[in-house]
Amino acid sequence: MNPVPTIDIGNPSPTSLDAVGTACADHGFFLLTGHGIDDVIDDTWTATKEFFASGPSNKEPIRRNADAMLGWYDRELTKRKRDHKEVFDFFDPSIPDDRSPNQWPTRPAGFRTTMNEFFDGFAALAAKTLELIHVTLDVSPDVADAHTNPRETSTVRLNHYPVGDPVPEAERPELNELGDVALGPHTDPGVLTLLLQDETGGLQARSRTDGWIDVDPRPGTIVVNIGDTLQVWTNDRYVAAVHRVIPMTTLSRFSIPFFSNPPRDCVIEPIAALAAGRPHYRRFTWREFIKGRTEDNFADYGVDDMQISDFAVDR
Repeated sequence: MNPVPTIDIGNPSPTSLDAVGTACADHGFFLLTGHGIDDVIDDTWTATKEFFASGPSNKEPIRRNADAMLGWYDRELTKRKRDHKEVFDFFDPSIPDDRSPNQWPTRPAGFRTTMNEFFDGFAALAAKTLELIHVTLDVSPDVADAHTNPRETSTVRLNHYPVGDPVPEAERPELNELGDVALGPHTDPGVLTLLLQDETGGLQARSRTDGWIDVDPRPGTIVVNIGDTLQVWTNDRYVAAVHRVIPMTTLSRFSIPFFSNPPRDCVIEPIAALAAGRPHYRRFTWREFIKGRTEDNFADYGVDDMQISDFAVDR
């Protein structure tokens, strides 16, 4: 049996739902088929690769900095080590420019329109995926309605993992050390992540039973991984997916995660029906948590980033 199961989001069978529940309890990954947005995905891949192939004149004007936390960046940190990648981050592209922190490149033509169509499709799919997870947990409709992942707090990242260091050699002396892997082991802070990965491979998940396992690319599928928020909601019944990317040795890798998060003003705590009177975490706010998780992606403040273990209740 493959440890990373596949489920048809349009017609899930009882057997596939059971397999998803088992995977979420062990490593937090599964795959979706039947999503019906292949054309949107193809267009998004094309725009992504064209953007990363563009030169500094297109990227530097939208470089992230301490005041502009969205846009292009080539020296992201994970656990205080530099990742082997360059990224482009954005919020909902439909937000008017006067209310949005997004920065957009001038090339390729139609880039923002393509990303808007991608965001629309994946926001709807993320909501449907959470509904499926609620089914595997057998929670009541009231509980499901109170634990959501609205598009307003979602973010998207375009990733390019080149072979070798993404930063020009002359700019490296003052930077943090490059990590041993392309992307260090970590969890995502939100509810769930929908991920597109190309055919290169390299994504690995940490299984409770089998250690590091490969999440192999499969044509037509979208990867789902569970985030920290869902682990807290389920009182550790489901685990936030610890994952990493191994270094690229011969081919570049591209991936596109859609980070689906809880409501902006959400108070996060275990669902009472799943905690059975023994919550593993104290209450905390999403604003507090995401601030503590993202601040050190841009700069090294000399301390590790915030984890859900910081809110654990002694048992």
